[in-house]
Amino acid sequence: MEDNEELIPINVWLAGRSYRLRIMPDEEEPVRKAVKQADAKITELRSNYAGKDDQDFVAMCLLSYAADGALSAFQHPLVKEGFDELSKKLDDALNED
Repeated sequence: MEDNEELIPINVWLAGRSYRLRIMPDEEEPVRKAVKQADAKITELRSNYAGKDDQDFVAMCLLSYAADGALSAFQHPLVKEGFDELSKKLDDALNED
């Protein structure tokens, strides 16, 4: 874990609210970029789905990123190879008489 003395405080805006984070200095640019992308996604969701509150949009954004991450992990060649290998072993075991 990082030493608290090395952490720097930053303020970021997401869905119209300010959040104070303490991060490592080398994480500042990627964190700000991620917040900017998430805020843009929330703005996009607001324009597509009327009548929701900010918590709904933040949750929808989170679910979107989580699904994208899960899909990317599943499509990784090593993961896909492992699933294919496991599937073949299961098929072989089920077909044994």
